[in-house]
Amino acid sequence: MGISGTNSCKLASASITTKSSVSGRVNRTRTKPEGTGMGYKQLGTTSEKIPEIGIGTWKMLNEATDVEAIRAAIEHGSSLVDTAEMYGNEELVGEAIKGQENVFIATKVSPHNFRYDDVIRSCDASIRKLGVKQIDLYQLHWPNHSIPIAETMRAMEQLKRDGKIRHIGVSNFDVKELKEAQGSLKSGEIVCNQVEYSILVRDIERGLMDFCKRERITIMAYSPLARGAIFSKKYEQLRVKLESIGENHDKSAAQVALNWLISKPQVVAIPKACSIHHAIENAEAAGWRITPEELSEINRFLSSVRKRPITSIFTPVIKHNGFWSRHMQNKKRAKV
Repeated sequence: MGISGTNSCKLASASITTKSSVSGRVNRTRTKPEGTGMGYKQLGTTSEKIPEIGIGTWKMLNEATDVEAIRAAIEHGSSLVDTAEMYGNEELVGEAIKGQENVFIATKVSPHNFRYDDVIRSCDASIRKLGVKQIDLYQLHWPNHSIPIAETMRAMEQLKRDGKIRHIGVSNFDVKELKEAQGSLKSGEIVCNQVEYSILVRDIERGLMDFCKRERITIMAYSPLARGAIFSKKYEQLRVKLESIGENHDKSAAQVALNWLISKPQVVAIPKACSIHHAIENAEAAGWRITPEELSEINRFLSSVRKRPITSIFTPVIKHNGFWSRHMQNKKRAKV
């Protein structure tokens, strides 16, 4: 994930209608948890199947409530758990997934650690903090144009050969950056690109989505509820439209917004959850589909929505001016 607002969970939680039934069943198998309606999608060109709704952990720092939310997500089918070195919460995530065999764990190396030796060290540290023997999906968090991508990808391939990671992914990469990263791999492939994507933030539809579809690269959507913006007064008409469609399926506006995303074949979503109920609500956005007619109705309505959330405008600016890379590199130097 990239940058997120601090109040998105509060907005979402306050606006979600209670339509889910909480189950106490806990399933520890690697297969689809019994009693959940979770749908699964192929990861890139691999034979791996991952949940179409996972859970993101950006800004999860409250051990008690966040651990409960992650465990609830896993137990209700959202067993794709995404974190990052930059989030500073891999140990918390490790506590939440302890003993849960059906988890697909994804984490990310920070851009200031893209030198070969730094990538190796970061991965070893993440494995230790997460308490796992192997990371399922290891991603480059943001592009860092100050370090040759070939050097970084060589380290990623070595990690895969050593059995420390199973799959290679990237995050916040555009088409040009994806091509450069792919071209730097001598073996293996990029299976996933984690990017911001929601019913309100649709930048990837201008070229990146089509490229990923052609190359069979999974899109993992972070901030899939636009950091709670769809529940703000500014987008009240959109929320009313989603609620109206949700009534046809006994689903909330948030669940319809998430289902709109995962109705696209190569897209999975990783919404954050602030509570057990919120985690279950997110999980129950999967396993069903809005109808083609409803999809067309939403898309027609979206064509009249001109203004995008202000926070989403910052992401490409921060990315292309190298803010994250410089900021984290300065923090690293300050610790030396």
